[in-house]
Amino acid sequence: MSGSILLLGGARSGKSFAAEKLAGRAGRVHGLNVSTVVTAEALDAEMSERIFQHRERRPAGWNVIEAPIHLADGVAAAGHNDVLIVDCITVWLSNKLIKGESLESIEKSARAVAIGLSARSGPTIVVSNEVGMGIVPEHALGRRFRDLQGRVNRLLVNELDQAYLVVSGRLVPLTDDGWKAAEAFLDTP
Repeated sequence: MSGSILLLGGARSGKSFAAEKLAGRAGRVHGLNVSTVVTAEALDAEMSERIFQHRERRPAGWNVIEAPIHLADGVAAAGHNDVLIVDCITVWLSNKLIKGESLESIEKSARAVAIGLSARSGPTIVVSNEVGMGIVPEHALGRRFRDLQGRVNRLLVNELDQAYLVVSGRLVPLTDDGWKAAEAFLDTP
């Protein structure tokens, strides 16, 4: 059983919960181990609490791989046939940006991650935030991050099999049907 899913959404929309639910089901149905690659670091009390909540929700038998910077290595460390959760691309991008890595280098790393994810034989679920739907950030760093996140999300959508927008815990499929309908409408005399 293979296949890859990207879950996009805003903060606290239910992305991680959905990823965990889907991974648990795929693991049970297909008799597969579950690995999760996590990117967050406990740099303050608030993030420590978020990490604690995620740990408490995960079943004890899941393999957890910490990869706050070297995500491609984390993905490679997971069992190739395991159900894999990557949570989350947004935190990984911000970690790399805060460390001073160039946008070009981060995008190159993101391409390597996307290729590694698409090459897996086990089911893959990737979590990422949709940050471009709000106001334009006031500061240049915020705008660079927003633009980087958008480019990386598009790259992942193109490499993975399916994408869903998670809104209030609901999964809304993102398909090419919208393009086809818009093009057909414009082709109509």
